[in-house]
Amino acid sequence: MEYVRLGETGLQVSPLALGTWRFGQESGGVVETDREQAHELLDAYAEHGGNFIDTANGYGGGDSERWIGEWLAERDREDFVVASKCYWSQVSRFQENLSRKNVRAEVEGSLERLQTDYLDILYLHRFDDETPIEHTLRALDDLVSEGKVHYVGISTADAWKLTKGLWKADVNNYEAFTVTQPLFHAAYKEDVADYLDVCADQDLAVCPYSPLAGGFLTGKYERVGDGTYDVEAPDGSRGALTDVFEDWYVSERGWAVLDAVREVADEVDATPAQVSLAWLMAQDEFTCVPIVGARTTEQLEENFGAVDVELSEEQFDLIDQARYDEEGNVIESED
Repeated sequence: MEYVRLGETGLQVSPLALGTWRFGQESGGVVETDREQAHELLDAYAEHGGNFIDTANGYGGGDSERWIGEWLAERDREDFVVASKCYWSQVSRFQENLSRKNVRAEVEGSLERLQTDYLDILYLHRFDDETPIEHTLRALDDLVSEGKVHYVGISTADAWKLTKGLWKADVNNYEAFTVTQPLFHAAYKEDVADYLDVCADQDLAVCPYSPLAGGFLTGKYERVGDGTYDVEAPDGSRGALTDVFEDWYVSERGWAVLDAVREVADEVDATPAQVSLAWLMAQDEFTCVPIVGARTTEQLEENFGAVDVELSEEQFDLIDQARYDEEGNVIESED
């Protein structure tokens, strides 16, 4: 597998990252991925050449990091790029905080659970409006100086907050964000357009979460009747397990994009999931490494098939333009 350079970090990573938020996650009273399944997925990911593992301090109440740590302990840590996050607390008594105290406590907790001495990437899971960003950046800078964190990133935030963080890091000579993790998929681009513009301008790598719109862009969901939100969901799918699926991912825009994805999938003899991932990897304004959250090894194998899918300029544009109506207006957005 040909690795890609992750923005300005210099890290060489597989073109797909493995998302592990489902490890230990309960939906509708069902654990989406248990310990044994987590280890099977990690095994399959590594066997396909994957080396970029994404987790967070709070995923599965800490179980995600624990299970990854158990798995890593039997391998060469240097073979993998591990990213985690902080904001919500697992160690500190504060529930939402990016104070110096909280950031350090959460990182130490992540390192212990992961059984590692360092994180390759530490994301701010959210932007803390109550803590001056300089305080957070100073804490991150200290952790980088100590070798406990190698690179710093940010996930969900407004574009102006991302820009503010970059500016504050620059004027104070602190370690700056080099990697971002927004919600971004073929049906959700205008909503984060300003954020992506900053990433392109500053050469920040983009590692989108929910690249398949929670599974919607896999094509396994079918429209029922003429209603936008009337969806037939397979048993065990996220749409069947959680009520927020339709609010987050289903829209007229989504159906229009899915139609285009299916059309292209037929043309290139691939699945809708593979085409949706290939569309993201084909972004030319910034390095884009989608984070896939497969629940089975079969799904993961299908995801990796996207690496071999090549879209023509016309096919890329067909999917890109499916978000607009005949008057050139963006079709109704997700909530």
